[in-house]
Amino acid sequence: MARKTIPDSAKPKKSKQTKTKPTAKSESKPIPPRASELVILTGLSGSGKASALKAFEDLGYYSVDNLPLELLPRFADLVRQSAEIDRAALVVDVREGQALERFPAILQQIRKSLATTVIFLEASEAALLRRYSETRRPHPLAKSGMVRSALESERTLLNPIRNVADITLDTSNFNVHELRAHLQAKFESESAGRSLLISSISFGYKNGVPLEADLVFDVRFLPNPHFIPEFRKLTGRHSKVAAYVRNFPQTQEFLKRVTEMLLFLLPYYIQEGKSYLTVAFGCTGGQHRSVAIAEEIAKRLGKKGYRVKAGHRDMPRSSSG
Repeated sequence: MARKTIPDSAKPKKSKQTKTKPTAKSESKPIPPRASELVILTGLSGSGKASALKAFEDLGYYSVDNLPLELLPRFADLVRQSAEIDRAALVVDVREGQALERFPAILQQIRKSLATTVIFLEASEAALLRRYSETRRPHPLAKSGMVRSALESERTLLNPIRNVADITLDTSNFNVHELRAHLQAKFESESAGRSLLISSISFGYKNGVPLEADLVFDVRFLPNPHFIPEFRKLTGRHSKVAAYVRNFPQTQEFLKRVTEMLLFLLPYYIQEGKSYLTVAFGCTGGQHRSVAIAEEIAKRLGKKGYRVKAGHRDMPRSSSG
């Protein structure tokens, strides 16, 4: 069979490829993933471990009281692998008994894969005796009510932990509020925006403004999806409804301006020591517009590294979407 040849004039011409410079993206750079961290609070009974745990909870740490020692490695793995929890604080104390002897070995194992800080709280015998006298709570080791001897036994049991602690804090001269303030001042510089928990909530004006709201925005100026038959039984969490609400120029302008205002305000709220902030968005019934806006603001603040959750007071629970 004769081989057909294609004349040069019919051959496709090779186009010269021109290198184009990549255009700069207008979007902000993604936030790098946060490193996981674990804080272990321990020390003498009556030294303030419960107050210290609350301080870390206010700083955004996932908090657990009295986790059994044998579960500690498993819990550390959960923190390291979790997409939701990046920092945790827990209490390990004398209630573990003789098992505390294994703590240094367990700690060494955990630190191979997770940044871990051990804080040991203690106080003078006089301060601890005074606190037990004021609260009238029994010491966990005081079987016969003798607190002084129980404290001596506790110090001996806790020695293996005290010897490996990163921070030893004497709380003899602290009251509850001073202890929490001291820990927050020490650790909040590393917390960035995570010391503030933001709630982005929706509501319907027909049921009143939420009493817990710090900032309230009225989104009734936006077109109402309620008047579109296919959206009426859905909510602002449904992708079609959310897209409809976001599609209007005034919605985009509103989202932009509110996000910019919140990003301006939030560092000052954190500086003033505010732990919780509730931002509320209201429409007529609390089903469509306010829900879509609350969800969108939560996403935008989350992308900027803040701890934020969306909630919906008046959204029908039984509706789809």
